[in-house]
Amino acid sequence: MGSWSVEHSTTDPNVYNIHHQTFNSSPLPSNPEEWIKRATQVREILAEDVTVRDQENKTPVAEIALLKSSGLTRVLGPAKYGGGEQSWEVGYKVIREIAKGDGSLGMLLGYHLLWTWTANVVGTDEQKDRTQKLIIENNYFVGAAVNPRDNDQKIVDDGDHIVFSGFKNFNTGGVVSDLTVLEGVYEGTDKHIFALVPTNQPGIQFAHNWDNVGLRLTESGSVKIDNVRAPWTDALGWDPKTKAPIESILQIPYATLLLPTPELNQYNTHSIQLVFSNFYLGIALGALSFATKYTVKNTRPWPYTPKPAENGVSEFHILSRYGSFFAHLRAAEALADRAGAVIANVYATYSDQRNKLSARERGEAAEWVASVKVVATDTGLQVTQGVFETTGARATARGVGLDRYWRDIRTHSLHDPVAYKQTELGRFALLDEVPEPTWYT
Repeated sequence: MGSWSVEHSTTDPNVYNIHHQTFNSSPLPSNPEEWIKRATQVREILAEDVTVRDQENKTPVAEIALLKSSGLTRVLGPAKYGGGEQSWEVGYKVIREIAKGDGSLGMLLGYHLLWTWTANVVGTDEQKDRTQKLIIENNYFVGAAVNPRDNDQKIVDDGDHIVFSGFKNFNTGGVVSDLTVLEGVYEGTDKHIFALVPTNQPGIQFAHNWDNVGLRLTESGSVKIDNVRAPWTDALGWDPKTKAPIESILQIPYATLLLPTPELNQYNTHSIQLVFSNFYLGIALGALSFATKYTVKNTRPWPYTPKPAENGVSEFHILSRYGSFFAHLRAAEALADRAGAVIANVYATYSDQRNKLSARERGEAAEWVASVKVVATDTGLQVTQGVFETTGARATARGVGLDRYWRDIRTHSLHDPVAYKQTELGRFALLDEVPEPTWYT
């Protein structure tokens, strides 16, 4: 847990004791199907009281504990350290499944899995192994103070250590994390450094000011970083002796698969943008499932028409809308699965030969991810706002909770303008241009 600068109410981990006992007495899933089944179990638990928790807006300590005990936080980790050693293809589906029941927890799990992978992409082999051992053996939850639009976080050299200081407006999951990924600019240069540090220390100060319309349980508020130290040996992809970036790790296209290449200030859509798209889809699928049950049980037919339907589920316009929602979500899922397979294959092919990934291959993978982002955003918003037309006026009651699906997607879909993804895809389709890596492409 992070050190808190103000009092803030939290959920009680004991509420899930029976589930902790069940998961702790069971082995980890051993194949993709079992991992999705485990995610479904957790999704059903979270869905039971999600509307109340969304309204109360308490720090989700209990829910993170549930993700941990279920093993989902370790789905990608090496088996030798107690992880599931699954591919990102499975990881994306697990994120999507959790988001069906609770969009905030789907987002938190997605960000955690992303940050656990940091050293795998921009670290040395030794840093990669050491970081995975630390996270998986201790079942740590990982947050991050990384936001490219807040560029005031600086790093200074202090002998065998680097020292981070600055401020980030957004810090998803940091409050409930054990480790925090820090990022900043090294003094006197334009080069970025990433390092993982313990969250529970005086220099990491959370404002607890996340009170937005959607994704209310993600603890995405601001954080102040005040003289937080990390050894040079933890500066990912940097040589601790020369105190310089290792070009063979950071100045190649592979380094942009996850995080900014410190030399070029580049951030990529691949892993993180596909995390976004999968929890958007999960939220939209959750909305469809919730709305269909509500319609079957509660929605009444419209009586003031020449041929009134016998019941709500016989209304032609309701059937038509649900058919459209279903078709669009089925297509979006198929696209997301294809993109997930592309990214998983890139990691599987090049993780042991990072310098072999070409800029063209990296760019073509990026366009799969951009395609999903466009479709998931459009479809997610269409479904989560459209279900009110199939459920009726009574479904707008606060206690029903149908509104949270739209609020969740609307909030996060403003993260980076989807119009730029469309333009990027237009250049690819029209001019055969793959995107140059930036913080968002």
